[in-house]
Amino acid sequence: MTTELSLARLGGMKVIGLTGGIGSGKSTVAGFLAGLGATVIDVDKLWHGALKTDAELRQEIVAAFGTEILNPSREIDRKKLAKIVFGNAEALARLNGLMHPWMYRTVRARLGEYRRRGVKVVVLELPLLVEVPLSMRASQPSLSDELDEVWVAVAPEATVLKRLKERGGISEPEALARIRSQLTSEERIKHADVVIDTDCSLRELGKKVRELRWKLALDT
Repeated sequence: MTTELSLARLGGMKVIGLTGGIGSGKSTVAGFLAGLGATVIDVDKLWHGALKTDAELRQEIVAAFGTEILNPSREIDRKKLAKIVFGNAEALARLNGLMHPWMYRTVRARLGEYRRRGVKVVVLELPLLVEVPLSMRASQPSLSDELDEVWVAVAPEATVLKRLKERGGISEPEALARIRSQLTSEERIKHADVVIDTDCSLRELGKKVRELRWKLALDT
């Protein structure tokens, strides 16, 4: 039995939503899962690419936030946009109103493609998986409808700050503003089927993910 097959649910494609706040270690977890045979969709990466290539989306965002978010090349500067929305609930809701419907359409199409290709396990790496407002969920489909399980990566705030400082390019006040504009780990855990504490060494984290893989194989 291959690793990929050991992860898969018989008769279909297993879809895992992997989420967590900024600096939570979710990308590292996704990397380990990819090494175990899962196909990972980094939804943030898709979104960032669309900001450059999707002219209609770019127009909508500029209309919502103004031309001050553009860089000298007339592309959307994500850092400028982030400064506007993080710490500003109204601006963040406005951005989410554009982002979440785009994510749903794009990811659902990608999942359909993977099903046709016979992919067995897909991991959606998505920071804002459980943040979609209830009003939005009621008015339109949600990515949550596509998932078999939700996995949440968590780490203490001090660890997250340390990771963000090591990445560079963001001050501590900016880092704290981003952390505190998102749901807390406790709030995310309420939606979780699996919780992964990433406040450990890479070796220990890899072991945790491998153990979860075997549990998933038994459950499926």
